[in-house]
Amino acid sequence: MIEEKIVKIITLALLLFVPMVASAEYMDVIEFELNEGCSFGQYMEIVNDFNKEWGEANGYNSRVAMPLQNDNLVSMYWLGTTKDAATYGKAWDTWRDALSDPDSTPAKLWERFRACSTNIGRWGYDIY
Repeated sequence: MIEEKIVKIITLALLLFVPMVASAEYMDVIEFELNEGCSFGQYMEIVNDFNKEWGEANGYNSRVAMPLQNDNLVSMYWLGTTKDAATYGKAWDTWRDALSDPDSTPAKLWERFRACSTNIGRWGYDIY
């Protein structure tokens, strides 16, 4: 009887633990530099609009990391997160497909980003 309870407890613990290990948040990292004439405040206005106008509806949230101690104090880092890689993939497909429509929210946001910044590199990470 006691052994049976122990087995049930261990099984339950494993069932609760496995889904947490198997799922990982996804992080989209873009290194960028501000273009001449664009301030950090202006860039953050675009980021905030991105989050409100597009990110929330697509499960994507973005923040910006500004270096304080680094060998490169010019580049900044876009840190976009989704609950998992599948959500990121769906969001990316939605973003990319909408860029062909100049009246879409992604196309309008993209033009603002391009006017204000230049992307240097992009990386993706599973975050555990």
